[in-house]
Amino acid sequence: MGEVSFQDVSKRFTLRVDEEVHHVQALDRISFTVNDGEIVALIGPSGCGKTTALRVAMGLDSSTAGRVTVDGREIKGCGYDRGMVFQHAELLPWLSALQNVMFGLEMKGVRGAELRSTAERYLDLVGLKDSQNRRPHQLSGGMKQRVGIARALAIDPKVLLMDEPFGALDAQTRESLQAELLDIHARTKKTVIFVTHDLDEAVLIADRIVVMKRGRVTEIMNVPLGRPRPDLGKVRGMPEFAETRYKVWRALHEDGTVH
Repeated sequence: MGEVSFQDVSKRFTLRVDEEVHHVQALDRISFTVNDGEIVALIGPSGCGKTTALRVAMGLDSSTAGRVTVDGREIKGCGYDRGMVFQHAELLPWLSALQNVMFGLEMKGVRGAELRSTAERYLDLVGLKDSQNRRPHQLSGGMKQRVGIARALAIDPKVLLMDEPFGALDAQTRESLQAELLDIHARTKKTVIFVTHDLDEAVLIADRIVVMKRGRVTEIMNVPLGRPRPDLGKVRGMPEFAETRYKVWRALHEDGTVH
């Protein structure tokens, strides 16, 4: 199981600028649930709290109030029931792709033949079996992100947290990895929480979309495209895609907020 629940979660940062103390309300009593095996996209303007929500769910930041649970158990710091993929893969440059995936497994305590075989299996899952001995500087941006996804999946988390993982990639690579993510999800059935600024990406990938503004959840909407998704090129031509995209756009602009 991999149900994630945000229950009245708030996060307040205290900043000191030129000897003055400033308080920033990054999250303001947000509540929503991500069902087991579901992909939920968080979307909203910069600074609306999307990444903060993801970091709290991972345990990298603690909430000021409220709580986040995975299958009913409150999150208290990082844990192997959650894996995270960042906007930049943050690979260790002196290690090969295989060794980068093995590193996460070693931290979990995996040893012996299982260590290498598991890392190889997940690199194969993301299409990098033939590139496992390359170091990060020998990999394209898209390949690095694939290694990052393999590293997160290899520890077998219940929940995969993704913070704009395709945001820094060119359009063609981005579309390829969107399709790759949907294929991986179809095979692994992982729960996924996906932060994005891209309206098209949110509709293409998610089962539901959580719209955020100024640290609050303003709307949650279903994406009526079903699973498995057709070819993403065909999805873009479906009326359901256009209608849902417009609903998300309208939700982001209702009060003059610019996405």
